[in-house]
Amino acid sequence: MVAVLLVLVAVALVVAVLGVATGRLPVDPLAEAVTSTPDHGLPDEPDAADVDTVRFDTAARGYAMRDVDAHLDALRETLAEREREAAELRGPQG
Repeated sequence: MVAVLLVLVAVALVVAVLGVATGRLPVDPLAEAVTSTPDHGLPDEPDAADVDTVRFDTAARGYAMRDVDAHLDALRETLAEREREAAELRGPQG
């Protein structure tokens, strides 16, 4: 019984490999990632506080979290500086 099962598994494996090798079973290892969360990107005109709400979906290929965090930190600082400069140019509000 075990020998029959092993033969069936071996035949199925050979058929699968031959199917992929001949192109009859399409395989795309770099297919587009499937998103499981709604887009939580930045609004059209973001401010510094919006950067903290950005969320990225992960995929099998993933992303370097430290790199993304570093870019978001830089973006937050740039937007905060622009907001400070705009507030200074507007002058006192009252």
